[in-house]
Amino acid sequence: MDDDSIEPEEEQKDIEQGDVNHDPLQRKPVRKNMEYTTAQTLLMAYQTLGVVYGDIGTSPLYTFPSIGISNPGEVDILGILSLVYWTLTVMALIKYVFIVLRANDHGEGGTFALYSLLRQHINFKNKSIVPVTARLESDVNLLYHSNHSKLQSKTHKFLEGSKIAQTVLTLIVLVGTCMVIGDGALTPAISVLSAVQGIQSRSSKITQEHVVLLSVVILFLVFLFQRLGTSKVGFTFSPIMIIWFGSIALIGLFNIIKFYPPVLKAISPHYIYHFFKRNRRKGWELLGAIVLCITGAEAMFADLGHFNTSSIQIAFSGLVYPALILGYGGEAAFLIKNPDKMSTAFYSSVPEPVFWPMFIIATLAAVVASQSLISASFSIIRQSMALGCFPRVTMNHTSGKYEGQVYSPEVNYFLMVLSILITVGFKGGVEIGNAYGVAVIWVMLITTFLMVVVMLVIWDTNIFLVGIFFAVFLAFEGTYMTSLLNKVPQGGWVPFGIAAFFLIITLSWTYGRGKKSEYEAEKKMSQKEFRELLASTEVRVPGICFFCTDLMNGYPPIVRHYVQHVGALRQVMVFVTVRMLPVKSVLPEERFAMAKLDADGVYRCLVQYGYKDEPDIAREEFLASVITGLLEKVETAEEAAVLGEAMNRRVVFVLGRIVLKMREDGRWFKRLVINTFYRFLQKNCRSIVATLKIPPGKVLRVEMVYEI
Repeated sequence: MDDDSIEPEEEQKDIEQGDVNHDPLQRKPVRKNMEYTTAQTLLMAYQTLGVVYGDIGTSPLYTFPSIGISNPGEVDILGILSLVYWTLTVMALIKYVFIVLRANDHGEGGTFALYSLLRQHINFKNKSIVPVTARLESDVNLLYHSNHSKLQSKTHKFLEGSKIAQTVLTLIVLVGTCMVIGDGALTPAISVLSAVQGIQSRSSKITQEHVVLLSVVILFLVFLFQRLGTSKVGFTFSPIMIIWFGSIALIGLFNIIKFYPPVLKAISPHYIYHFFKRNRRKGWELLGAIVLCITGAEAMFADLGHFNTSSIQIAFSGLVYPALILGYGGEAAFLIKNPDKMSTAFYSSVPEPVFWPMFIIATLAAVVASQSLISASFSIIRQSMALGCFPRVTMNHTSGKYEGQVYSPEVNYFLMVLSILITVGFKGGVEIGNAYGVAVIWVMLITTFLMVVVMLVIWDTNIFLVGIFFAVFLAFEGTYMTSLLNKVPQGGWVPFGIAAFFLIITLSWTYGRGKKSEYEAEKKMSQKEFRELLASTEVRVPGICFFCTDLMNGYPPIVRHYVQHVGALRQVMVFVTVRMLPVKSVLPEERFAMAKLDADGVYRCLVQYGYKDEPDIAREEFLASVITGLLEKVETAEEAAVLGEAMNRRVVFVLGRIVLKMREDGRWFKRLVINTFYRFLQKNCRSIVATLKIPPGKVLRVEMVYEI
């Protein structure tokens, strides 16, 4: 620790080293999850139908038609239905509804929520790829803190001591996150195309080009509708999904009774054995299509922040799951008697009198299906931004009543363009199903891996139960994944391409930010140099100046640069560090930590936010809180008077723009990342002024070029 260390750094050091009993504000706050009444939970369960379950709910549209098997026999159909049933039950109901949903970060779900949860318990040391992690005093109240068993302590010690393990874990999370974002483009494309293609069975004059054109128009309207927000979208779409689930359940039941009443005997897994015995390698290859029955299952977890755990569990267990089982059962019963209709299984199984109503309902349901991963993409990117792993984009909160309901116009329109390109490029061929299946199964595999780490490090689960969880889901998902590897050349490359695109953005941003922080820390001013700077500055202008800096220790070099060009300093200076912590929300009691530096009129303020909080450091409430906190640090009445007078004068925020430049003798790859990718992102991403909501009239920008 440098000789100019001050109180907030000591406090933060205690926090970062895991001293959760340390209380910088001398309070005992208690962190609680938001509690919902039964009525609110049921209302949100209704809304989930229009946001979360559209994707998995419309999977009967394309699962059987995507299975390329000609003239299947009864054994084949029952084997496929058995695979569908057990895949839905094990991977959607058991894994996500009953296990994964419990691993939420104070109500927030998704890959990054698991990562955030782990970072609250593991001190990540690789700062070049992982932003600085800090713990809050109130983390002691987290549900998952335990007494640490021997196994848990060993796992925890290994992860904290290995930078390689931390980097691998971070990269896995980033890949999974990028895959989910890719789903946000693939889901609308396959759902809408599958629904609209049914119209071709009514007229030979309707070509695939017509289907693609109509799908593009629908997709455009779907993404345009996102600006209304999750609540309005949910209320608008939920009635459609209730009608949809009711319709597929009733039609499924009708087909079961009419064509093959004992079809649900396929629940017995021995039909899976007979299916593979009969089809062998062909059966293994068909798994890539069968996995489409669980598309959208990840949305239950990724969209959790928009709702709550109970609402998602109630909706799936009470309506979605039984309706899907009946729907698939009805298709299978129809196909047993009409095996030549496999390629048009859904629409062919619909009774003639209700075809057109079902076509309309299916098309509307496909529109709803597009919603689940679009909403999830908004949530995931917001979490990524808050943890410093993604460039700043606009994030609008669309609900003042429910937390986590956000909308990003930049992300929305990017996904829209990507989805339309996929639709036009593949034209509804098998390639789009292959791409979707690859994305789904890789996200699930990554979630399984992260859940094992959560179980060991946080939940302290019995090793026997952890082994069962890992073995069961690795067996299911691993088998599907091996089948889908054959589909990579046939469209399966698309999700990897999308993930690679976002991964380049994410890694370039985090690497550039890490290098900037390292360089700024190296060039920071010492206490002696800062005192000399103050002594040499003869002009002290009335008012208060907030220097925004990432530094927690020492004085930022931007001050030196500022004085060299301005030649004056404000009467009162406050070094403000805004920290986004890997927790959902920071309690008001923990928001600020203040200190007076060893110089007249110079203070430091640490402001902490969670990734669901709204940073707004220019509000009157914020400024009042800062001044109140600083007044507690003053030692004389004269100093208090100076502070009060400065606040009544002009307030200015000094923001340093750090431009990184890699030296010509540096490695070509690093030059490419820093001089091209990071600089482009830094120049074109949303301004920190907009993120922190500072009025432009109160901002003074000072630019510095750092050569590294």
